[in-house]
Amino acid sequence: MATIKDIANKLGIAVSTVSKGLNGASDISDEMRQLVLDTAVEMGYASKKMRSQGSRKVCILIENMDYENIDQFGYEIIVGFKLSAARRHWDVTVIPTNLNMQTQEKFDTFMLKNGYSGAFLLGFALHDDWVKQLYKTTVPTVLFDNYIENNNHVGYVGTDSFEGIHTAVSHLHELGHTNIAFLNGSKNSMVSEQRNQAFIQSMESFDLTPREELIEYGYYVPDCAKYHVPTFLKGGATAIICASDLIASGVISEVTKMGLRVPEDISVIGFDDLPIASQLQPPLTTVRQDRIDLGKSAFLLLDGLVHNVTISKMLLRAKFINRSSTAPCSNSAVAKKTAEKPVLDDI
Repeated sequence: MATIKDIANKLGIAVSTVSKGLNGASDISDEMRQLVLDTAVEMGYASKKMRSQGSRKVCILIENMDYENIDQFGYEIIVGFKLSAARRHWDVTVIPTNLNMQTQEKFDTFMLKNGYSGAFLLGFALHDDWVKQLYKTTVPTVLFDNYIENNNHVGYVGTDSFEGIHTAVSHLHELGHTNIAFLNGSKNSMVSEQRNQAFIQSMESFDLTPREELIEYGYYVPDCAKYHVPTFLKGGATAIICASDLIASGVISEVTKMGLRVPEDISVIGFDDLPIASQLQPPLTTVRQDRIDLGKSAFLLLDGLVHNVTISKMLLRAKFINRSSTAPCSNSAVAKKTAEKPVLDDI
């Protein structure tokens, strides 16, 4: 492992200058400080505080995910992580990020400059700059719903999407549905690709045909439903599985606007089991992700990585929650009502 003296020798500067750069002293230039930090990262330097076995300083970096109250997806994940961290006397800082922040500074440099021993990344996409940099990082890092191959310093925590989607398809199959639509989350996400594959495989396992016109990517917001529900219904779908409860809430709203009823005419299933799921009308059948346990698992994984335990993946089991938004298939009702209220191709 590189020392301060090694960095000084490589740059041809005094050890005291390197120390100032690493500790944020104000009496050296920003350019010199950045050079010191970048060189320290390249050489694999870690401060004594970062290597210490006692209390640690870690961060939760969050992007494109709401987390400020219990109704939002990220809230309980952060709570679970903090609960576990508190028992080990770890100091946790939650830091909202954006693309500008990622382009201004490298991930490893940010971590070293701020003295963080490890990080938990929430809401990031595979094309984000910092995620791309994780293929070479030496900083212990946990990703939620994304995976980095061939780096022992990075792990992945999530819920078993294949098991979760399979339980949803199985439930609808038992109710007699054959034309099942799937409204996925956003592209450029590992979990969206997993759920797409899970849906296709689950349909085929019940000898059902996954039709291309009944499979679409959207976004994790209710509004995306209006762009796809009319097409699904025009294609004869009698049930719609959604990649999140928020998407499902939008689907229920759109179906209602079209003069159809949930679940009598169209069955709807969500994913996550957010508090909103039980409050919808009708209460939403969904697949639960235990978000408190996801946060606790992320901490356990990060703790392992910090102590050189090379954990690759940690998957929690999904749980199917049967409420009132699904019912036996009723093809005739859908066909009749969609004929009375034509679906427009252009939304």
